[in-house]
Amino acid sequence: MFKTIADPADCEVRSVIRFLNANNVKPAEIQRQLVEIYGENVMTDGMVRKWVRQFNDGRTNVHDEARSGQPSVVNDSLVAKVNEKIRENSRFTIRMLCDEFPQISKTPLHEIVLNRLNYRKLCFRWVPKMLTDVHKTKGLGSALTFLSRNSEDDNEFLNKIVTSDGTCVVSLFQVLFKINLFT
Repeated sequence: MFKTIADPADCEVRSVIRFLNANNVKPAEIQRQLVEIYGENVMTDGMVRKWVRQFNDGRTNVHDEARSGQPSVVNDSLVAKVNEKIRENSRFTIRMLCDEFPQISKTPLHEIVLNRLNYRKLCFRWVPKMLTDVHKTKGLGSALTFLSRNSEDDNEFLNKIVTSDGTCVVSLFQVLFKINLFT
């Protein structure tokens, strides 16, 4: 009885098929010997016959041939178009983008928005994940303006700011605390 070999590489099994085929062993006998050495799930009888045919037709390579796969629909021009649509209306949804770009499915559009453009959903609008230095500078300028107006109006200015959520005011206080101008 032979010792079995677990988890053989595909090219190893094909090399055995090529060797046994060169020794004029029939495909059914090749299959039996493969099962004896590599186990029941090594390769189906039909696949053994296919490889025997290919080797008889002149194939010598036992490795997989390179395959191109499905071409990607995501390219730089599409990313730019999606970014333009987002800038037009920051309250978009992926479904709305699917209506704008019917030739592209939902998954690639979602990948573009999250991974390529680095947007994330926040309070029903898409915003960049990372603020640039320009955004930070504008935020600091606004915070300083708010601070000066607040001191001029006897601390009543901040009570007059109306937002749909607390993000603007919270961000203002975070900036002011970071630069130690507001205690």
